[in-house]
Amino acid sequence: MLPTVGIKGQEEQERRATSALLAVMRAVPEFGHALIKELGAPKSKVIDTFAEVRFTDSEGKTQIPDGAIVCEYGKRSWTCLVEVKTGKAPLRDEQVASYLDIARDHGFDAVLTISNQITASSAETPVTVDKRKLRKVDLWHLSWWRVITEAVVQSRHRGVSDPDQAWILDELIAYFDHDASGAGGFGDMGDKWVGVRKAAHDGTLRASDDAKVIAERWEEFTQYVCMGLSQDLGQKVTSPRPRKQLTTQRLEELVLALVETGRLEAPIRVPNAVGDITLRADLRTRQSGTSVTFDAPKEGRAKPRINWLLRQLRESPDDLRVEVHYPNVRQTTVDLLGNVRDAPERLLYEADPKREPRAFTLTMLRPMGQKRGKDPGSFVRDTRGHAFDFYRDLVQNLKGWQPRAPRSTGTGIDEDDDANESSVSND
Repeated sequence: MLPTVGIKGQEEQERRATSALLAVMRAVPEFGHALIKELGAPKSKVIDTFAEVRFTDSEGKTQIPDGAIVCEYGKRSWTCLVEVKTGKAPLRDEQVASYLDIARDHGFDAVLTISNQITASSAETPVTVDKRKLRKVDLWHLSWWRVITEAVVQSRHRGVSDPDQAWILDELIAYFDHDASGAGGFGDMGDKWVGVRKAAHDGTLRASDDAKVIAERWEEFTQYVCMGLSQDLGQKVTSPRPRKQLTTQRLEELVLALVETGRLEAPIRVPNAVGDITLRADLRTRQSGTSVTFDAPKEGRAKPRINWLLRQLRESPDDLRVEVHYPNVRQTTVDLLGNVRDAPERLLYEADPKREPRAFTLTMLRPMGQKRGKDPGSFVRDTRGHAFDFYRDLVQNLKGWQPRAPRSTGTGIDEDDDANESSVSND
């Protein structure tokens, strides 16, 4: 059992978190490889890990990275230094830069940073370093929430072949689940949240550093929700971006939307779901929303296509908003589910009731949590809960339209019969 009692201060917290993680990576290689395979590590039989390794830098000073990882497979070797922060402590640019220098000078392949700062991928880092330092050494980053997610998915969904190793991994999950470990998910939207939220509500928000900070926090929150769903579903849930869009461009886009509309939005993609979920926080109306858009049937008249949708919504709440999109026009029809259950014609295109629907959007709106932190009534807890409920109660039960298989007419030529007839006639 991994104890959380007796943790005194930040340094002790970091040492324990590092030691626990590195020890379990070695003891449970299925988990260890799941965590570092995308960093370029080969699948070695043993993952060798070391805590508090000591080096001397170019100035003769002793540097002590929190750990090191070594993977060997055949003639191939992959080595990595590890720098860890827990709680609210951020990674420091100069410290990571010095470890990159040490890694280069001692022939390491990579430096891995771990903190509660959440990034969209392991290739994105929350620190800024001179790119020249990355010519020979890779820099990777994992949030503690990503580490916990991989542990949960491995334990509950992929499974661990050895019972003792499975127990060890569960102990690691329990340790990180404790507040004292300093390894968590997403705390809150930060100290700029209340001011930005009020300015957006009043329509006075302008592009500023505060708005950018909230955009950054929203990106972290989006990844937090995605990984939470991954833990629940055992599948990798992502927030897709336009191809080649950089994080800086994504943040600029978020700030612009926040200033102009008072909204923060993010797509969430669950494998094989009927469509992407859109997560929305409307700071002007103080509502959070979740929606999904998917194609309408491509056969049949207009009203039967709408009925096809309504049949799937028999158990859905009356305040679900149903929007119907039509081809070649921007105007949509929209109403609450409770109003159209027995009156689907309310969703037909008024100017041309025979026009067939192109797509449907289903939206659920809820009051936005106002408190900070993750307590009941907070923005983080309520908005995350809305996303989970929306997927569980609606999206996972929706089925996309599929055309009917062609029907046999029984009029095809039977080659065997032809052959028999031919042989009879020849006689």
